[in-house]
Amino acid sequence: MRPQVVAQLAISLDRVTSGFGVDLARFYALATLWQEDVTLMDAATIVAQENEVRAAPRRGTRTDGPLLAVVDDRARVHTWDALRELGYWSDVLALYADQTPARPADATTRELITGYNEVDLQEVLTVLGRRGVQTVRVDSPALTRTCLDEGLVDELALLVHPVLIGGAPWYDTHRLHLQHAGTEVFEDGVIWTRYCVHQNVGGRG
Repeated sequence: MRPQVVAQLAISLDRVTSGFGVDLARFYALATLWQEDVTLMDAATIVAQENEVRAAPRRGTRTDGPLLAVVDDRARVHTWDALRELGYWSDVLALYADQTPARPADATTRELITGYNEVDLQEVLTVLGRRGVQTVRVDSPALTRTCLDEGLVDELALLVHPVLIGGAPWYDTHRLHLQHAGTEVFEDGVIWTRYCVHQNVGGRG
């Protein structure tokens, strides 16, 4: 069996994921409730923070922390050692496809190769499940969209902020069949609402 896959996003009232302030301490404090075994990110999320990652203190691996797995079809990530030493994760895992470009040899970074032109997320989850992983948390809006398209998300949590941004919605949620699992309202008007995802319509685009 594949692991349970959960995703949490901060969004505006008009379902946009950027252009407003987010209380990151609260966001990640809520995320710890799932006690994930694996944090799943995409390369774009890591590359966008590459300078900050390089400059951050090297606290060492967190023995009891989750594994960081990064979908990196095009071998864009070059900060594996720094990511490993940030103090958040127990280790890092590079997720590559068969046609991922050649990358420098790195004996310290584990790799998992699935798919041909792009990483096969279903196979990744299957392999992780065989390795004893029970919960995977997706930490990227774009990757969350992909996982929803492929019917891989079991629980979706939204931190809805009381602002209107006016951009394109992050996802057509009418395509999802959601069952409400709980809601909490904070004093600043942010609403944390959780849904079980029972069915998905569509395919990876």
